[in-house]
Amino acid sequence: MADDRHSDALAPFRAIDWTRPWLAPLESRGRRWQAAALDGHARYLAQLNDDASKAALVTGRGQPLAFIAQEDLPADASYEAHIAQTGSVPTRHNLHDFFNALMWFEFPRTKAALNARQADQIDALGIGPTRGGVRDALTLFDENAVLFACAEASLADALRRFDWRALFIDGRASWGAQCEARIFGHALLEKLVAPYKACTGHAWIVDVPADYFLADEPTRRAMLDERVSRSLDAAPIRSRAFAPLPVLGVPGWWAANASPAFYDDTSVFRPGRRLHRQC
Repeated sequence: MADDRHSDALAPFRAIDWTRPWLAPLESRGRRWQAAALDGHARYLAQLNDDASKAALVTGRGQPLAFIAQEDLPADASYEAHIAQTGSVPTRHNLHDFFNALMWFEFPRTKAALNARQADQIDALGIGPTRGGVRDALTLFDENAVLFACAEASLADALRRFDWRALFIDGRASWGAQCEARIFGHALLEKLVAPYKACTGHAWIVDVPADYFLADEPTRRAMLDERVSRSLDAAPIRSRAFAPLPVLGVPGWWAANASPAFYDDTSVFRPGRRLHRQC
């Protein structure tokens, strides 16, 4: 029975399909971590900390990044404040925290900026029964954001207006040449281990120059990380700053979306703000 429970606990890690297009940027490190996670929590944490030490990453207030077991978080400590103050990220043996840790390596400046903003809010307002608008928006970003890198204003406008035809059908050839989507939210990545059509992220639009799309993968990722982290530092963040993006609508991410009829499902691809503007 104990072996069966152990096998069930590891099943989500085994279910990760690295051939999914949205996981391609994470595959190299992700496969190593997946193997470590399948060996057990202690082996997994050791792998994360070995990589963190080599990468010399820091958290929101400049503390060296490290990973600890969730049970090592003091009972009276706030998760975000503890990370900012100590550098140690409480980490459970599950997919949610697996993808959270991966994002610390993929977008370290953005994760540090989010952590700093969260800790600042806690310092100012304390921990109450609700987070408040700013902390809610920061959490939404951390959990469910999709970074929409875009060099063509009309595509960003189509996303904001819920104009799915302009974005996904008429603008299909622009994907990879003038715009792209990258999953940042770790809760969204967890959901996408078992993808479903209505799975929707909160897009954060990032203006990039046209030559962004000529750069290699590490250069694009570093550029996004720098721009997003600066945007989080520079201005107040509110939930309305995001644009809903049904992620399986991204061209090349789901075989069924090769047919324009895929986007006719208004329960997923809702008219939203586009109709509102016309009224």
